[in-house]
Amino acid sequence: MGYDIERFVGYVNEGLLCCVCRDVLEDPLQAPCEHAFCSSCIHGWLVHHHNCPEDRQLLDITLLRPLFRYMRNDLSRLQIRCRNRDQGCEMVCSLESVDRHERECEYGLVACTNTGCPMQVERRTLEAHLSVCEFRSRECPNGCGYTILSCDDTQHSCVAELRTELELLRSEMICKVEEVRHEMESRLDSQRRHMVQKESLLKNEVEELKGQLSRVMSDVRALMGAERLHRQELEQAELEKRELLELLKSLQKEGRAPPTPPPHPVVPDGLRKAGSARSLALDCIKRKSREVTVI
Repeated sequence: MGYDIERFVGYVNEGLLCCVCRDVLEDPLQAPCEHAFCSSCIHGWLVHHHNCPEDRQLLDITLLRPLFRYMRNDLSRLQIRCRNRDQGCEMVCSLESVDRHERECEYGLVACTNTGCPMQVERRTLEAHLSVCEFRSRECPNGCGYTILSCDDTQHSCVAELRTELELLRSEMICKVEEVRHEMESRLDSQRRHMVQKESLLKNEVEELKGQLSRVMSDVRALMGAERLHRQELEQAELEKRELLELLKSLQKEGRAPPTPPPHPVVPDGLRKAGSARSLALDCIKRKSREVTVI
């Protein structure tokens, strides 16, 4: 819809009127046939028609173009009264500046800024209305800290409000405690599973170490047995050596024994080999001693 022609001061050229609503053009568009329309008017017309509303020539929405420059200039220079004229505004300004004026007009109706208030008042009386509005809010004078509406002033109870807030806080705290508890239980379950797995691994490692220790102890016992046997062999060899030396000394004293050969060290090579070698040497010496005695 265009601007109401009754709001304009002075003559308005016929070419600046919308061919649909017959008011002064608002946000104008022009057809190839040079007829002009308000943007909303022509778009609404072309939803149900496919021709120009003035001369019935074929018209498509894609053919619409902005208004000629000289026509836009003539349109901008038109003098129009403020739409708040009935409320007392007597402002007359050019069409191009009327929107800016009406956004700031003191006689324009604005909604009350208090939440819940359905009133619309003139901009110039807004402050006065806010001071007496039933939906204005203020802090409780009794010290509870709540913001209350003027219409609820008589029904406000500090104790009830604080009790309600306490219950709300308690509910929120219970919810948070439950959330923390669930989270802690989840973490504990995860740690418990981890500890069970680690305990199982440690048990397996301990069992493996026990097996290794058992094998090592068995090897140690075997080595100790071999060491004892080796010492017995050395003691036996040393005893036989002393016996041989005493026997040779006794034979030399009797003059029947050949010169004492230098002793050969006896190196044990196992219990059987060492014992048989020493026995063989003793038998040989004894035979020689008997031969000497017979001669």
